[in-house]
Amino acid sequence: MKVAIYGQYYQNSTQPIINDIFVFFTKNNVEMVIEANFLSMIYALKLVENNYKTFSSHTELDSSFDMLISIGGDGTILRAATLVRDSGIPILGINAGRLGFLASVQKENIASFLQFVLDKKYTLSKRALISIHCTTPNESIEEMNFAMNEITVSRKDTTAMITIDTYLNGEYLNSYWADGLIISTPTGTTGYNLSCGGPILTPNVKSLVITPIAPHNLTTRPLVVPDNTEIRLKVSGREANYLVSLDSRVTSVKNESVLTLSKTPFYINMVEIPEETFVKTLRKKLLWGEDKRN
Repeated sequence: MKVAIYGQYYQNSTQPIINDIFVFFTKNNVEMVIEANFLSMIYALKLVENNYKTFSSHTELDSSFDMLISIGGDGTILRAATLVRDSGIPILGINAGRLGFLASVQKENIASFLQFVLDKKYTLSKRALISIHCTTPNESIEEMNFAMNEITVSRKDTTAMITIDTYLNGEYLNSYWADGLIISTPTGTTGYNLSCGGPILTPNVKSLVITPIAPHNLTTRPLVVPDNTEIRLKVSGREANYLVSLDSRVTSVKNESVLTLSKTPFYINMVEIPEETFVKTLRKKLLWGEDKRN
């Protein structure tokens, strides 16, 4: 078995996670290839001493990898998705943060969950992504034009609201007068969309959610549309530019540029361990507090 290992930051809670992962995989003769910056960090902290192969780009992750292990929170997994891209390599998230819907494996259970991985006793949850195209050339968007959670347009350098003309499959829907607009995948509905009053969708729902950010009209509500819908946006406002964010990546776009959003032709495969399903995570983390059942 061959796994890629990726992380972004080091916290005190990360050390036992790293130790458990490396000990388990070494004991079971699993080949580990570590993201170069992450390996440099854990070398500097003297958490590991052996020499390991490294990778630095998505171009180095090929079909020889069985899985990518992401150490951190949900934000780390979103960045891991930009490394995996359309390769199909499954991602398993080890939660070193607080609230984790994607990084669902808790640090207290790492060894037992990694045994599930070794024994292939897991399922894959296919997560849809959304892509974006802009009529105005934008290097940041063209280089990596997809998001796993959401694509958001929002105001920039102003307290004034922006107007977002919105079309579904070419048909005019609405002109949102708001601080911004969120186009969320089912995966992203537990993130920014939720904070702005949008609904939660289970990951397998074939829909997208359009959620306004602080709309001026009180009757404006989030809208769920089929995920094969082409969404076209045209933003205008007092400033010359507005912001477009693809998960955590943010760029500036000129007013009156037309954005076209649609589902990507590929998915991200998330590893789902039997004891850590989406529904159980939702129950524990968000709706009814810690689960009292075994």
